[in-house]
Amino acid sequence: MPRFEPHPDRRPALIAGASSGIGAATAEALAELGFPVALGARRIEQCEALAAKIASNGGEAFAHYLDVGDTASVDAFVTAAEAALGPAEIVVSGAGDLSFSLVHEMSPEHFLQQINVHLIGVQRLANRVIPGMIARQRGDFVIISSDTANNPRPRMGAYPAAKTAVEVMARQIWMELEGTGVRASLVRPGPTLTGMGMDTTAEIIGPVLEDWSKWGFARHPEMLRAAHLATSIVAVVSAPRGAHIQLTEVQPEARVLSGDAGSRS
Repeated sequence: MPRFEPHPDRRPALIAGASSGIGAATAEALAELGFPVALGARRIEQCEALAAKIASNGGEAFAHYLDVGDTASVDAFVTAAEAALGPAEIVVSGAGDLSFSLVHEMSPEHFLQQINVHLIGVQRLANRVIPGMIARQRGDFVIISSDTANNPRPRMGAYPAAKTAVEVMARQIWMELEGTGVRASLVRPGPTLTGMGMDTTAEIIGPVLEDWSKWGFARHPEMLRAAHLATSIVAVVSAPRGAHIQLTEVQPEARVLSGDAGSRS
């Protein structure tokens, strides 16, 4: 029979993309459960404010600048976080942004920049933290994907291509880590109301929504909140040893129909 060692009492969590949205919500959720959390993002001021809020609520938090598009920045973040909190037991890779565009209208340089963040940024984190996890024979590496990986939507630039590649890479990592004690997991959100992509103009978002409706991507108007994804991430990393939650897809629930509509067959 396989032998599974329990997780240690102290499980520091490193969160990339913790300044807002899913990353920030995950940091708060983990901190409330007693996990020490390291918050990394380019918007360091927002990470510092969140770390102060967590600390004021009795949690343990550390903030440090992080640009997942830069290898040196990833190394500096992980080094500082582990010096402050201890070896990483959990890493949540959720950094990224979104630029709406037709593929053929996005400049190759901008397309590459998106791939650099959403795909290679994940690999940079994996390269930096997974060897240490393997040496300790435990750890959770969680990648935030998107349902555009298996259902691409028009006018989303490089985002669906990057997320598709991330999911393929994750499946490869599952195979490569088998038997090491390290679990790599995907959390795949559906439409989520966060700051990502929400600062665009009406001239850009109008055609996006029109095309989404045309291709059937607007079944109902409800959207997930960041806290919904945070709950899912907590569940993934809290699974007992011996269980590996590899893929979790979370979709927004449609509003309950009123009257007799809900009983229609």
